[in-house]
Amino acid sequence: MEIKVVKTDHLKPKPTGALGFGTYYADYMFVYDYDEDQGGWHDARIVPYGPMEMDPASMVLHYAQETFEGLKAYKAKDGRVLLFRPEMNARRFQNSNKRLSMPTLPEEDFVQAVNDLVKFQEDWIPTGEGESLYIRPFMYATEVAVGVHPARSYKFMIILSPVGAYYPEGVNPVKIYVEDEYVRATLGGTGFTKCGGNYAGSLAAQVKAEKLGYTQVLWLDGVHRQYVEEVGSMNVMFKINGKIITAPAGKTVLPGVTRDSIIHLLKDWGYEVEEKHLDIKDLMKAGEDGTLEEAWGTGTAAVISPIGELYFKGEKVQINNFKTGELTQKLYDTLTGIQWGVLPDKFHWTHEVK
Repeated sequence: MEIKVVKTDHLKPKPTGALGFGTYYADYMFVYDYDEDQGGWHDARIVPYGPMEMDPASMVLHYAQETFEGLKAYKAKDGRVLLFRPEMNARRFQNSNKRLSMPTLPEEDFVQAVNDLVKFQEDWIPTGEGESLYIRPFMYATEVAVGVHPARSYKFMIILSPVGAYYPEGVNPVKIYVEDEYVRATLGGTGFTKCGGNYAGSLAAQVKAEKLGYTQVLWLDGVHRQYVEEVGSMNVMFKINGKIITAPAGKTVLPGVTRDSIIHLLKDWGYEVEEKHLDIKDLMKAGEDGTLEEAWGTGTAAVISPIGELYFKGEKVQINNFKTGELTQKLYDTLTGIQWGVLPDKFHWTHEVK
């Protein structure tokens, strides 16, 4: 894929102080167009970051054909710039697009676009403790038509944002509200994809949880309202009697890159990992009798988010005395150590940007 570059003399000042998450954006973005009438993908380019003109009848605004991904770039102490398993994001992006009847982007084009844009904007990668450059690839339907059918034209873009910690709490336990009214996903739906509609539908439960003093929502399955699936927009894992339990991915649960990496680490350390449907009543009982030893969410943005309390139907259970567990901390330290190039990468997960 040949990428042309359109430069600007109007560069933005780099942010100073706390970065937050998704607040600042780099000077340039990647754009790639798809049009069936022009033979598919064409005109790959890096251009100055800025508003994109959109017709009011663009199909994405009416029928929500939109998908996205999330990954990060890290500046190692030796100066290398590292990506973490970008090929997995590329494959998941393809699966999301297939489900929404959108064109797929070749894996090599996805990785090249991320690599080249990050290299071009290397000076935007922050180097403070726990900071990184968040990468947001996304695609949306651009065909101008008000009629329900798969669009014939799309735009694939990548924007970059220097970020700090996703949760203000950092790697500290959070309080979780178990949602039993709303559902996030059902079998046959889009739960395994990263599309905006999944997240829009989750906001009502998030608002409810925050009003009750909880940071996030623990989602139950959409059929029985009984089996644990995800926490907020993250995968979730529980250490019960020394065994790690997590919901099976691929249908109603997103196959997270961090999730997969954590499972690899756990198995490498000798832990038994069981991917199964865990009954919320069994989980609460384990919390009450102390066999629920640790719990954490996993995702690109926060990496690891320890869970210190669960609230379900008026009942509360505290996990590990509301302290970050030993295994949770080890997982965070190991995974971030690999991502920042501090620890050996025995699984060959990192991709050096060149």
